[in-house]
Amino acid sequence: MADGAKLNKASDTAPRKMKYRKTKARWHPSMQAIPVPGIRRMVNMAASMKDVIHLSIGQPDLPTPKHVVDAYIDALNAGQTGYTMDAGLPELLVALRDYYGKRYDRKLTRDNILVTSGATEAMYLALSATAAPGRQFIVTDPSFLLYAPLIRMNGGEVKFIQTHIENNHQLDPDEVIAAMGSRTFAVVLNSPNNPTGAVYPRSTIETIVEECAYRGIQIFSDEVYDHLILDDQEYASVLRCSVDLDNIMCISSFSKTYSMAGLRVGWIISSQATIKSLRRYHMFTTSVANTPSQFAGVAALTGDQQCIRDMVSIYRERRDRVVDLVAQTPHMTGYHPGGAFFIFPDLPKHVDGSDLALRMLKETGVCVVPGDAFGENTANALRISFSAPLETIEEAFDRMIPWMAKQQF
Repeated sequence: MADGAKLNKASDTAPRKMKYRKTKARWHPSMQAIPVPGIRRMVNMAASMKDVIHLSIGQPDLPTPKHVVDAYIDALNAGQTGYTMDAGLPELLVALRDYYGKRYDRKLTRDNILVTSGATEAMYLALSATAAPGRQFIVTDPSFLLYAPLIRMNGGEVKFIQTHIENNHQLDPDEVIAAMGSRTFAVVLNSPNNPTGAVYPRSTIETIVEECAYRGIQIFSDEVYDHLILDDQEYASVLRCSVDLDNIMCISSFSKTYSMAGLRVGWIISSQATIKSLRRYHMFTTSVANTPSQFAGVAALTGDQQCIRDMVSIYRERRDRVVDLVAQTPHMTGYHPGGAFFIFPDLPKHVDGSDLALRMLKETGVCVVPGDAFGENTANALRISFSAPLETIEEAFDRMIPWMAKQQF
């Protein structure tokens, strides 16, 4: 064999050296609309620390009612682990129809309801299916961190209406109406509000609902805290205040009312035409909600409701104590939240709440959420959750009050 042939044969069998180029993931540009959540930043840091007291979590600390847990287990034991109808378990649709129909004296059918994987999916479907370039959405500032990014990811524009601590973060309906223009497509409501705990009175909801109906503007109403009303007042749902459901999407879940946050069942109540369209979209997102959880939801709605009254009583006691403790804390300005389990006190205007929250976590072990997670004009605020035992709350403020007293602002 010639030397050249030997060389060619050797080169054919030798492993080839390949050089691969490193490339970045080609994310859709809309991903830039998603902020790094302030809540997650604080919780991640707290996870690496010892002796942390969390006043940061937005979920109930109270146990799920026993009859709800039993129904979940019974569903598992009965083999109810397959898909349900895409709109939801028929028994749950009936239970929701009857429950909300009776609560708000409103005629509903099963076709007015879509069961989703929590209120988060419900809001995702509602906003991402409607937000588009040229459409403006009116949102309160502060507000839950989900709304604005979803609107912007899909090309919509957000117009904020600021609420103020001196007015208990109540929403002024005249300001909402004044903000409406030719490009206004929808108003996003959240009462009781996260992060402020503000509960909007019926006069506010009725005024906004009537004006939106007149102008053909949509309303997306996040009512996940609708049962956590801590003062003696009627809850003003859009389901009670609207003449029809043509421009209404009412969103709620079992997460807060029955301590079922991890079971992931929520719903949208709207016109039959809206639900029919959203069902198609829902089929290509999560397809169906968790099946055993839906059976648990039936038990929650049809069982004894004393668990809700007990929960509200506990949160009311905690709210009253937290209001007192915030008033005792140097450099904090509080108010009287009417619902949910949050208070959103102000710091001096020039103080960076994010920096303060991080330093307070490191130096005291108390974890709260900085206000910039919830709005564009709330950097000098903190969200404090009282979804924790009273003794835990007391201990947290025992650390916070002397620490805040030492701060030089």
